[in-house]
Formats: sequence, C-alpha cells, structure tokens
Amino acid sequence: MNKQNPIVLDGNSLTRAQLVAVARHGAQVALDPRQLGHVQHAADFLAEKVNCGEPTYGVTTGFGSNADKLLGGHRLRDELVACGNDPRNPQRGGASLMEELQHNLIVTHAVCVGKPFAPEVVRAMLVIRINTLMRGHSGIRVSTLEALTAMLNRGVVPVVPEKGSVGASGDLAPLSHLAIVLLGGGEAFFEGERLSGAEALRRAGLEPIRLSFKEGLALNNGTAQMLATAALALDELEYLLGVADLAAAMTLDAFAGRSGALRPEVHALRPHPGQVETAGHVRELLAGSSLLDIPYHLVPRFKPWTAESWERPEDQALSFDIGWDWVPANQRHGREAFYQRFLPFKGGKKHQPQDAYCLRCMPQVHGAVRDAWAQACRVIDIELNAVTDNPLIFPDAETARHIEEQVISAGHFHGMPLALAMSYVKAAIPVLASISERRLNKLVDPATNDGLPAFLTGNEDGTDSGFMIVQYTAAALVNDLATRAHPASVYSIPTSANAEDHVSMGANEARHVLDMMEDLADVLALELYTAAQALDYRREMLNAARRLAARGDWQALAAKIGNAPREGHPHHAQFEQEVRQLMAALAASDEFHAGTAVQAAHALLREHVAFMHRDRAMDGDVRTVCELQRRRAFAAAAHPWLADVVDYP
Repeated sequence: MNKQNPIVLDGNSLTRAQLVAVARHGAQVALDPRQLGHVQHAADFLAEKVNCGEPTYGVTTGFGSNADKLLGGHRLRDELVACGNDPRNPQRGGASLMEELQHNLIVTHAVCVGKPFAPEVVRAMLVIRINTLMRGHSGIRVSTLEALTAMLNRGVVPVVPEKGSVGASGDLAPLSHLAIVLLGGGEAFFEGERLSGAEALRRAGLEPIRLSFKEGLALNNGTAQMLATAALALDELEYLLGVADLAAAMTLDAFAGRSGALRPEVHALRPHPGQVETAGHVRELLAGSSLLDIPYHLVPRFKPWTAESWERPEDQALSFDIGWDWVPANQRHGREAFYQRFLPFKGGKKHQPQDAYCLRCMPQVHGAVRDAWAQACRVIDIELNAVTDNPLIFPDAETARHIEEQVISAGHFHGMPLALAMSYVKAAIPVLASISERRLNKLVDPATNDGLPAFLTGNEDGTDSGFMIVQYTAAALVNDLATRAHPASVYSIPTSANAEDHVSMGANEARHVLDMMEDLADVLALELYTAAQALDYRREMLNAARRLAARGDWQALAAKIGNAPREGHPHHAQFEQEVRQLMAALAASDEFHAGTAVQAAHALLREHVAFMHRDRAMDGDVRTVCELQRRRAFAAAAHPWLADVVDYP
C-alpha cells in the first residue's frame, strides 16, 4: 500500500494521473474538509424538505417507471392486524419506507454477471464515486461518504462482475455491487481473498451502514464504471502510443529507411496535432542513427552463408553472406544523374526515394490515433469532476419557489459523451495495431524487406522458419481487434419499461476498449521482437561490409559483387575503379548503428531475448517480450517522453 501523502478529493480537481495512482499504485485518498461542509449542507437541506412532506424523486417516490408512486407513511399491510408476521410484510429493523427504498435500490440492482473486474478498475470506480459526491449536489451524508472512503483506503475491493450496465441512469448495476458491500452484503476481495461483504468489512475493522434519504441513488446513479475503465484504458493507450512510435523507429532503422517524411517543415503544411507530435517524437527516437538516409549503394543484400563466404576466422561466425550487383555503363542511360550521385551497385535498398506507407505514413496514422486519444482525454478530464447522479440538489437556489427548482431531475447519468469518445478510440485501436503488423510483415517478407533474409533467418540448410509465424500471430490479433471495433454506442436498447428509452451502452464501449489494450500491446511487442532481429541483421551486414572494405583488398570486396565483368573485358577497368570507390566509401564510414533511443530499447530486449541464429522454441521469447510490455519496461529504456507514463511492476 502506498504510504505517501494522500490525494485530497474535493470534487473539482481529480486528474487522470491521480486516479491511476489510487487505482494501480495503492495511493490513499482524503476528503477536503471545506468541501465536506457543502456535502452536509445538501444532506441537511434534503432532510428538512422530507420532514416538511415535500415530494422528491427518488426520496419520497419510486425510481424510473415507478416515479409516479409516492411513498406512504407506513406499509399498506400494516393496516391489516393479522399481517404482523406475514412474510409478505417484512420488517427491516424499524427502517422507514424511505430508508427501505434506498436499501432495496442497492440490493435489487446488484445483478451483474461475468468475471469480476480487476481490483484496479474497482478502486478507480470508488475514487470516482467519492469525488463526484464531494461536489455536494447529491444529498449524501458526510458519514456515508467517510464510510465509502474508509472502504477504499483499507483495501476492501467489492466484487463487481463486468457485465450489466447499459450506460444510462448511470452504471446502476455495477455501482450497486460497489455499494452493497457498504451495507454488509455482496462480496469483496480483502488482502487477495474473496469473502462475503460483511466479513471483508469486519477484517478491515469497518461496520456496515444504513442508508438515508437518496443515498442509495447517490451511490449507484452515475458513470463511474465506464469512466473508470475509460480512464485506465487511456492511461494504457498513452504508453502504447509511445511504444508504437518506438517500434516504428526501430523498424525504420532496421530498413535503413528515409527520414524525409518525418521533417518538421513537412508536417507544418498539415499540422494535425497528433501528426506533428508523432513526427517529432520519432525524430527524437531516431536521433544519432547512422542507418537512416545512407546511400543506396552502401547497403548490401543478404546472401546465404557458405563455407567459402568469409576468409577471416572472426567472420566465419557470421550467419550470412552479403552481396551487390554491378550496373554496367551501357545499362545506365536515362539515369546518368542518379549514377553521378550514387555508385552503380544494387544491394539491399531499392533505388527509390520513398519508403512504403507503413513507414512513410506513420506520423499520419499514429498521429490520428493520438488525436483520438487526446479527444477522449478531454472528455474524461471533464467527467472526472462532474456530478453524474440524479436528481441534482441545489440547496442555495435563491429564487426557488418550489422544491422542483432545488431538486432537479436531469440526465447527467447518461453516458453518451463517454460512449462516443470511446467509440472513436475503439475504432483507432485496430488502426494502430494494423500498421504495426504491416511493418512486421514487411520485415519478414524477402520481397519487401530491402535485402534482409527471408523470415529473418540465415537458413543455409533450408530447415529454418525463423520469424514466419510471428507475423501470423500478429495478424490474428489484428483481426480480433478489428472484429471487436464495432461501436456499442450506436445500438440503444430501452430499459425500465421504456422510461429510460435511450441508453448509451458506454459501459460496454469503455470495457471493450480496456480489454483491447492487451491485444494492441502484444502486437506492438511482436513488432519490437521482430524489428530487433532485423536490426541486428542490418547492422551486422553493413558492418561486415565495412570491415571487409577497411582491409583494402578491392578484389575481396569485388568477390561479393555479381554481374562483374571478367578481366580483359572492356568494362573491367571501370568496374575496378567503381569497386575501389565503394570500398573507400565503406571504409570511411563509422560503425553503423541505430538511433540512441532505439539502441537503448534494443539493448533492453537483448538482455532478456537473444538473437536467433537458428530456429529454436520461440514461445518463451514471445512470453518474455509481452511481459516486458506489460511491465512497461520499454518506457524508461527508450525515451524520457515515455518515462513520464511509466508504470510500476
């Protein structure tokens, strides 16, 4: 449990970072004493109006389609003397009908199904609910709010099944599972053990409470489930957007790609905020790279290793050979300007000034997803400090003539603002996963990987599959994400006998998005895993060429070049001259390496997963890389921008 200073809740200043600190890192909360005065003022006002006999929705009336039913002074069956022991006329310890109304609201609405939400989601729900009640417009008593806070701080985590909210009238069913534990009912986790709600309270040193006017409605009427899952999903997506940039940067380095599509003056002409930010971030991740924008002729292509590939013992350990093809002078017509700038050797890089879309358009695609994330954050940041129950209480309305002007029924419980924001994010998730899978596929495909080995394995004996099936897994995950991206928010199913005739389905939407984060994380982890293998090959092939050239033997380098004219051929002298130029250019190069941040991420990965020289069981590698992703291990290793959103193991 986090022992740092508690986060003070006042209903007005809760941030996503604070929510995550409570939900995921065990931070404690405290209630702002000044704001508690407003909370009690609203509760006292409500009690006064009830004592005056004023009809109030959800206090002296039923709920939903029962709103036209006014509560009487006693149960109707009390008028029948013979019904004193009638099971149809239960007595709840002397509770009034108004207290029974609030109690029944909770116990009858706790009907969710499915597996329980993770504790972090439930803790987020609790802190959201406490914070909104602190605004002082809900009629809850200070003592009840303090009991809810004590439950959170002492580690009682109600069991809240995942499914059952339609996202209007708030998250009634899941929030009832949250509140029922306060009453000594339901189930809760305490110190990792699943217990009855009463036992969990007892072990935490807490007592059940009895609800007063409107308190049941204050506890279960609001958007806390959809908001909690949405906020946690956005926290995860913030990290994964950075990892997507990192994976793309590592892949671009592995391709010895072109950086022009990242230049700031380019993005100034189409300044979508996410696009501009992505391009700048990827430039930072690639800073220091000597692989980007290198001349085409320096990049050799992979050739299978043979016993004759290398003469030096230190090179014999390599799992590849390298090669180029020479372009004779009589095949250069129409391209003379190009060959004045570049030497006439075709290696791994195609002679084209632009990379494939999955590399060149990464700022536009990642940036659009980042914009979807930013829009959702704007909505969530408002909702974190909003009042979302009903009715709303305005005890100090100066011009009010009737109670309806001070206890106002409205629709703040409706989750559509959240639902549509999360629909936007939901559609964006498969996009980010898809472009990652396309980069991964390009790395393993010999037709598109710019001279790297097929499936990133030497395979000199023809027995190795390499990274072939890693792409299959990524493709399966992308398809799964795409089929789950249909927006829940477009399909309303009316409830409460059509009194609630339009609902948001925002709880489903946000829950889906949170669930989808895991698959997105795995796709990006698989790209990093694959890109690291490709980067090793690219760097080692270039540096092997550089070492060979540095020895000063032009004929040893020429032996790696196809289409060479034989000695005595009219083109032989020109061939020798141009090979010597290639040798000089390679020898003059510093050792080839990736960008500084990319190197850091690559080094971290290699601490846990070795380069794969020959086929081996890859299941352990995949688990390890995905677990590194779960622990957000790439955040601090890759770039300070990512370290701002690092999680803790």
